[in-house]
Amino acid sequence: MLHLKYVTIGTVDMYVVQEADLTGVPTERRVEELEYELKAELNRRLGEHSRRMEEELKRRIDVNCLIYDVEEEVRRKIPTTLKVMAASIESLLEEISGVDDPIEELQCLKTALLSIPLRDLRDSVSGQRFNVIFSLLHSDDKEQVELCVGILERILLALGPVTLAQSYRVELQGGLTHPNDTVKILALTQIGRMVEHPEASTEILNNHDILAATICCIGEEKMDVAKQSLSKLSHSKPGLDKLFQTDLLKVMKDVMATSDIIRYRIYELVVEISSASPISLGYCAKSGFIAQLLGELTGDDVLTRATSIEMVTSLAYTQHGRKYLAQQGIMDKVSNMIKGADTDPFSALYIPGLVKFFGNLAIMDSPQQVCETYPVFQNKVFEMALDPDPAMIGVALDTLGLLGSTVEGKQVFHKTGERFKAVWLRMSKIAGAGATELRVRSLDAISQLLTLQPEQQTEDLLALTESWFLLLSNQPMDMIRNISTQPFPELHCGAMRAISTQLWGQKLMISTPSFMEFILDRSAGQTKDAKDAKFDLVGSLVCSSTAAEILGSQHYIRLKSYLREGPYYISAVAAVSTEGAD
Repeated sequence: MLHLKYVTIGTVDMYVVQEADLTGVPTERRVEELEYELKAELNRRLGEHSRRMEEELKRRIDVNCLIYDVEEEVRRKIPTTLKVMAASIESLLEEISGVDDPIEELQCLKTALLSIPLRDLRDSVSGQRFNVIFSLLHSDDKEQVELCVGILERILLALGPVTLAQSYRVELQGGLTHPNDTVKILALTQIGRMVEHPEASTEILNNHDILAATICCIGEEKMDVAKQSLSKLSHSKPGLDKLFQTDLLKVMKDVMATSDIIRYRIYELVVEISSASPISLGYCAKSGFIAQLLGELTGDDVLTRATSIEMVTSLAYTQHGRKYLAQQGIMDKVSNMIKGADTDPFSALYIPGLVKFFGNLAIMDSPQQVCETYPVFQNKVFEMALDPDPAMIGVALDTLGLLGSTVEGKQVFHKTGERFKAVWLRMSKIAGAGATELRVRSLDAISQLLTLQPEQQTEDLLALTESWFLLLSNQPMDMIRNISTQPFPELHCGAMRAISTQLWGQKLMISTPSFMEFILDRSAGQTKDAKDAKFDLVGSLVCSSTAAEILGSQHYIRLKSYLREGPYYISAVAAVSTEGAD
């Protein structure tokens, strides 16, 4: 027998017909009556359902109409609101131009501008001139100048680069020679916006005085923004032509002669431009700047040598830069400088830079090729790692870690046999009992040397990293655990994470008494850094394809729960108090 049932399936309400649970066997007449009642009930309920849907539809239409009316009202009022804003700004500008001490009026204008969203401010200030604000910049009153700079920053940011170039080019040019640095930075920032825009940059390229003034700003204090603007300008061929094939080149050279500091700012600019493309490098090479820089690298002044090697290293970050340096024989010259350092009492000033140069060269090209072509580099790194000078040790540790992060670097070190073993033992000693900064750098280097990605885990490489780990101490697992429990967040060792994805490392973990309990113990290490380090370790274990088998299902399940709960989970502890208890 059938009966109606009102149900909800997903988001749809409907009636369904189900078998009715009737006892006994009804007569034929009763069956007909039930069918009639069923149809009547169905029609009644469908009618109610239709009525409810009609009411809901009407309600939604009313709501949508209300929303539409509100939106229309807002749209209708927006032009009026913008007109009021524009009138308010215009009124304040008139007040400012009519008083001798405009501080209060300037504060009101700044507040008004900050209260208007930037997208609306563009429409409010378009067409208005702010010459009065620019004129007030020429004052000895610092408060007035700062207020004007704040106002102009807001206004000019709301305007497009093309509008700036067409309407405020003269005012911004005047800002470049202003005695106040904040005004210069304001002008340079807006010029930087313009040179990034294709159409606006043409206006700047055609204005020799603005470009010359921008170059001169490099000679001022805190004027890195000038260097950035010129660097952006050089991203196009017209910009390169303007900087290097007009008398602006002489302006740069004149500014460069101001002082040693300014000279190296120009070098920084030239290296930055050269790194953009081989074409940019060609312009800089023809200008003579790079030849001058390379000459200082091999000159007699050790302080100049130390500074210039940093610039040359930056140039070597790009492939076309390295190719150019190789053509100029710079790699051989740097190698010879390292060889001759033993007889130079001041070599400690520039040797770290020379080692960094080859270290970056090796990591970008090939550790094996660089170490085989320039064996003096690898020898110097090992020598520095065993040196008592902390400055030398730090650079050596960083270089060892950098090269050791690659498979090729690991293999190069392994080939040196006992020489690298002595360095490794020194690294272990520093990690366990050195100064805090050196301990951190040593632990980082050890972690990188021990790390193998899953696709790198061949039988030979796994045997290599295991042999290195076992050389750390008589009880390397205890050593790593002890370091990780010390109250210095920066010492939480990544070496544990490095071995956690390797089969032999997981076997050591499970075979070391209470080691898994240490990993799963949330009370060990209460700082955020310690918790994050532990969570990363657990994550690397869970993601390992061999962890479940090696560590066992019980530990693996607990590790997954730890990962699911997150790094800062605190389990609830129930406490029961008894009335009247002391």
